[in-house]
Amino acid sequence: MGVADVIYYTIHFQELKKTWHVPVHERDPEKEPVSLRVCFDLMDKTSRSFSTVIQELHPELLIPVALFYLILRGLDTIEDDMTIPLEKKDPLLREFYKVTEKEGWSFNGNGPDERDRELLVQFHYVTEEYRKVKPVYREIINDITHKMGDGMADFCKLAAKGTVGVDTVKDYDRYCYYVAGLVGIGLTRLFVESGLANPALKEREQLQTSMGLFLQKTNIIRDIKEDWGDKRRFWPREIWSKHVDNFEDLFKPENKEAALNCSSEMVLNSLNHADECLFYLAGLKEQSVFNFAAIPQSMAIATLALVFRNPDIYKKNVKITKGSACQIMLESTQNLQKVCEVFRRFVRQIHKKNTPKDPNFLKISIACGKIEQFIESVFPSQNPQALQRAAQTTTERAKKEEDPKEVQARKEAREDTSKESAQLSLNAIGIAWLAGARFDVAARELRQGQMSRPDSDTARTIVDKYDRGEL
Repeated sequence: MGVADVIYYTIHFQELKKTWHVPVHERDPEKEPVSLRVCFDLMDKTSRSFSTVIQELHPELLIPVALFYLILRGLDTIEDDMTIPLEKKDPLLREFYKVTEKEGWSFNGNGPDERDRELLVQFHYVTEEYRKVKPVYREIINDITHKMGDGMADFCKLAAKGTVGVDTVKDYDRYCYYVAGLVGIGLTRLFVESGLANPALKEREQLQTSMGLFLQKTNIIRDIKEDWGDKRRFWPREIWSKHVDNFEDLFKPENKEAALNCSSEMVLNSLNHADECLFYLAGLKEQSVFNFAAIPQSMAIATLALVFRNPDIYKKNVKITKGSACQIMLESTQNLQKVCEVFRRFVRQIHKKNTPKDPNFLKISIACGKIEQFIESVFPSQNPQALQRAAQTTTERAKKEEDPKEVQARKEAREDTSKESAQLSLNAIGIAWLAGARFDVAARELRQGQMSRPDSDTARTIVDKYDRGEL
């Protein structure tokens, strides 16, 4: 801990108490070969936050997931490096899945300032350990690496043809799918193959993809200043062109209000994945796997609350404080209900900062309400009076402050309420199914007329059986 950290925690003492964490599993470096220790050292250098949660994974998944991360990070390092010409970069990206099997392969062609170039220089350690992994895991990792490399190469070709940045929201989703959605799909296949996640998740690709897209889109919003400095533009033209004439206008002080409205629309786009991420987490059986998946999602919703209508994102890279990050990590390593509470807290922060001056005011309010409704459908607050009062307050505020043009949109939104309620009911049933509910038994008992509430002993037995930490 440095001097700055000491000063920070002296002022924020309550946050210091939240930095203690006991991992579910711990790796033992003393029992590892040198090549594997080097791999974990490289992972620490590329991303300490991801490295921490990976190293606490169940032993069955620890090495496969660590190597999966390093391989994709290596691929990303080639794609990010603007000093590598397209004629060299394209085949590297498309054939990268093959080099993972090559003994002694490494790459020294990155520019001197590329942050993670050392990973590729020492990549022979990764390939050495990768060849020891179970074939079924290698097959999954190779498949995802192949698809991701092709997708990255396609976008690099577009950039080389003069297509600056992303044009449509559809293109934006496609890019995020290749660089992050595929990661969610690959991890799900690893989780299910290891027996540490509900096999039903494998059939829900939309949920798998949303896990990656929610993180990637949040990072893209947060990193706008840094990306623009590197001459990169990931915000889709379809969104920013509604607010300014040229992308660089977002950074001009005189366009502050337009820039805030633009960033809030980007946050709205990301929020649409939030409830699916919570749905996904319900299908993770083992605690360390749940922690691994839940922590980044909680950090993402906290980051969205931080960047929402925050003009600082156009000046610098804004980040959650270390103490707050530790608090979120501790809350997210317990169970789904705690994670839902984290989501609810930050969604309410977004809702509080939402303003009727924003052209997407109503849509953002609805998106926040949808997330809260989903959480309520899974973990009822058991306080209907408070919920009704809150709903009335929101409605009265919207009626009082809302632009008259939004009245018709609100009317249409009300017409969709019954459909959303039905969907939430289906979501609750889906959550129960992922958690192992036996609907066949319930149906049989209903047919036999056994509809009474179970006695206290029976109820206690049910609670003990399913209280495993994941729900």
